Amino acid sequence: MSFWEGLWRSGRSTPFDSGSASTNAIELTKRNHTISLTKQGAATGNLRVNLSWRMRTSDIGGPQRESLLRHPFKAFKPEVVQAHTQSMVNVDLDLGCMYELADGTKGVVQPLGGFLGELNGAPYVKLSGDDRFGSGSGETIFVNLDHREEIKRLLVFVYIYDQTPAFDRTHAIVTLYPSNGPRIEIGLDERHSQARSCAVVMIENVKNELVVRREVKFVYGFQAELDRLYGWGLTWGRGYKAKAGR
Repeated sequence: MSFWEGLWRSGRSTPFDSGSASTNAIELTKRNHTISLTKQGAATGNLRVNLSWRMRTSDIGGPQRESLLRHPFKAFKPEVVQAHTQSMVNVDLDLGCMYELADGTKGVVQPLGGFLGELNGAPYVKLSGDDRFGSGSGETIFVNLDHREEIKRLLVFVYIYDQTPAFDRTHAIVTLYPSNGPRIEIGLDERHSQARSCAVVMIENVKNELVVRREVKFVYGFQAELDRLYGWGLTWGRGYKAKAGR
């Protein structure tokens, strides 16, 4: 069992519903890196933030493609189905969110330490649970934008819990599902083999306008390093996860 940086505080469980989103998507890139939720009429209701990932083909024993020009009969031969390697289980990406409220309150919502947050009370950010194995549903954070006036800024980040840095072995994507309009996607496909954490997206209240800004900044430390990078000023300690069963 390994340890990373965390905080010690418990969160209360609150039922919640997610907002709906249309089938199209907006991808935030280095060139087009911001979008206003207010201008698209999506600054109310519950904003759903989802992390999902899968292993790159080379790491799960996927078959290598061969040229059909050199081996024309390969097209008629069924491929052997291969099982995932152990690396599929060893990668544990976690979704977290540092928050700063309008009254100056600061904190974090993350699986490590059990900081699951609260949706209908401060900080108006709630984590649905901890996905240890990269399932189809991934991990999800809900933000109650009906209290947007009380939210100053939110930094959504992803970190690796297990012993091995593996951002370069995964296809990870963070998707925002507003209450109205298209979903917003931020891919983490950049190769940073030694990075353990990544600041993905900032949601900020700028003069009563909710702005989403792509960050995608990889760091080689953990949450404390992201904290220093963005000037959050939290006090961090060591946290543990209990061993997960299948």
